[in-house]
This record gives sequence, structure tokens and C-alpha cells, in this order.
Amino acid sequence: MFVARNKNKIINDPVLGFITIPNELIYELVQHPLFQRLTRIKQLGLANVVYPGAQHTRFQHSLGAMHLVGEAVKQLRLKGHVITAAEENGVLAAMLLHDIGHGPFSHVLEHTIIKGVSHEELSLKMMELINEEMGGRLALAISIFTDKYEKRFLHQLISSQLDMDRMDYLCRDCFFTGVMEGSIGAARIIKMLNVSDDKLVVEAKGIYSIENFLVARRFMYWQVYLHKTSVAAEKMLVNILRRAKELIKSGVDLFATPALKYFLENDVDASLFDTDYVLKRYVELDDVDVMSAVKVWMKAEDVVLRELSRGFIERRFFKAVSGDDMLLYSTENLKLQYAERFGIDENLARYFYVEESVRSNTYNPDGANIMIMYGDGRLDDVAHASDMMNVDMMREVIEKRYLFYMPIY
Repeated sequence: MFVARNKNKIINDPVLGFITIPNELIYELVQHPLFQRLTRIKQLGLANVVYPGAQHTRFQHSLGAMHLVGEAVKQLRLKGHVITAAEENGVLAAMLLHDIGHGPFSHVLEHTIIKGVSHEELSLKMMELINEEMGGRLALAISIFTDKYEKRFLHQLISSQLDMDRMDYLCRDCFFTGVMEGSIGAARIIKMLNVSDDKLVVEAKGIYSIENFLVARRFMYWQVYLHKTSVAAEKMLVNILRRAKELIKSGVDLFATPALKYFLENDVDASLFDTDYVLKRYVELDDVDVMSAVKVWMKAEDVVLRELSRGFIERRFFKAVSGDDMLLYSTENLKLQYAERFGIDENLARYFYVEESVRSNTYNPDGANIMIMYGDGRLDDVAHASDMMNVDMMREVIEKRYLFYMPIY
């Protein structure tokens, strides 16, 4: 609920406390239907199958990230850096809308019924759509979001190795999952931010907070974001949508909301999003569309769709095995077992298992290093400045290969 106070609006956030909506522009964006759609999209997709408290939304995260950007702007001004009111509004709006293009269940749609277009690209398209509606008032925000604005450090607040997006989602996801090892000192890191040569840097006395931030991020990726059980549930949902799309394309009439049905009936790629029609269908999609369809598909005539949907709703997700344990399983034997159990041919049995790798690295500068600034103005990459940990090791990509399969009960 928004509460009037000194002509501003405030939100009581369980993670960050009171978040102020500073002016009418930001308030209009928060109230916009495209942004309100994020109240119906969970921040962590299917992580709640492991952490039941992970029910928070991308709406909450986006508000939190915007709030942290506002705090960072205050600190940078205190250190003598000029950020105009227009620039502040621009970076706040860009941060608020950075995730507006996300589809249901995190990245599931990007791997199934929509090809070749990322949620970042869709966020930009939605921002351009809102900008047109608002008579160009988001032009500066879009310039900052796309890293075309002259003050490059403003973009780094939104997208970098140490952006406010990461700051909020680590704090928020840690809070709602109960995984305390992922906690970070976001407030202290923000107080240690500075700008040197138009680049966002961290003052040397904040280096231990940065080390903790990197360790926490590594931990959260493998303990939460890439937890094998939530990844297994995601792979199962991916196969459900793929099978539904295959059936609909073959002429089978399946229940789906109009928005979801459009993407199941059509092969949609990046080029089609240049049309208003496709984008408007996309913005109608949220978690509710997918879950309502899967619940109905539990009674589908097609045995593959029916069994996968029933297993998903009843929490009988794919199991995950990795490493030497994978040697105990033969995909050929699995196909034969599924074919016999469900009375299907071996080609359809492929929907009941997935072999795939998941990978992550904690620190991937790619030209956007976390730079530490010493008292004399000298800069050094955190990978070299740290004396407590081998940050270089965090650049390495860790890869784990899994077999996800549906147990036969």
C-alpha cells in the first residue's frame, strides 16, 4: 500500500524498510500496468520447491533495486559528484524498469516457446513503448539503460559487477529463502562507492565488504539459483511447454489462456517482437497463465503431457543425478522403461529426461571489473587488491553436468 507523506509515497518493504516513491514520474511508472504485471511473476521462478519462503516477486525486487540506486546517488553527491535531478530521475526509472521484460518463471520461456530474444531486449522494448505513451519522458532513462548516456557510471549502477540489481536480489533472496550465508552488507558497500574517471569504484576501506559480496554471490548461485532440485523442476516445466507446443502445432486443441496460446501456436523469434501485436500478447503473460494451463493439462488425453503435468503439480519433479552417479543410468534403458510404462514410442520417451550442464562463475568482469580506489587515487582490480581470498579463482567457470529424469512409481 502507498501512504501519502510530505507529497511523496512510501512502501514498507520487509527487506529494506521504508522505500520512498520520490515523485509523480516514478509513481506513474510503478502504477503502470506493464510494471504491475511483475506482481504476478515470482523473482526466483521455481526456487520455492526447495525454499518455500521464496514467494517474492519481481515487482518487490525492482522497487528495492530502485531504492538502492537512490541511496547510491545520495552518497555520490555527498562526495562531490554532480548528478542532476533529471539524471537522478533517469537512473531511478531505468533501474525500476530493468526487469520489466521478464516472462513467467524466470528464464523458462526463453528456452521454450520464445527463441532468440532475451528479457533485457524485451525490457528495452517495453520501456520504449511506455516512453511513447508518456511523450518521451523516459528518453534519458533509456539512454542510461542502453549505456549511451555520457555519464557512464550511471549505467554501472544498473548493470555491472557491482550494480544495485545484484545488491537487492542478494539481500532479498537471502531474506526470503532463509539462506543467511548469502547476506551482504549492501548499505556499507553503497557508502563506499565513488567515481573515478567516469567509472564506479569502491574505496579501499570497503574491500572486505566486496570480498563478502563475491563469496555470498557464489554461495547463492549454487545453493539457491542453481540448486539441482529447482533446476530439475524448471527442466520439467520446459518439457511440458515443449510438448504442449508440439501438440498444438499438430492440430490438438489444448486449453490455454489467449496470451499463452498465441505463443504455443506460433514460432516466435526476435524479429516478430518488432510488431506491437506480439509484444502486447507477451505482456499479457505471467505465472498465472502457465500454472492454470498445467493444472488443466493434468487431464489431457496425451499421456506425455498428462503425466508430466500431473507430476509437476503434485511435486513429483524430475530427479537429478550428477558425476559418477550418472554412470548408473543409461538413457537407452530409460527410454525403454518410459515406453513400456506409458505405452508410448521411444521418441516420445525423450520428454521424461534431460541431460544438461549448468554453469556459473562468480566474477566475470568482461571489461567491467570491480575497481578498488586507494587514498592516493590509485586504482586496482579487486582480484589483485584482495589479500584475503583468491578472487582470480572466482573468474573460473564451474560446470556441473546432470541427468534429470522422471522416476517411475
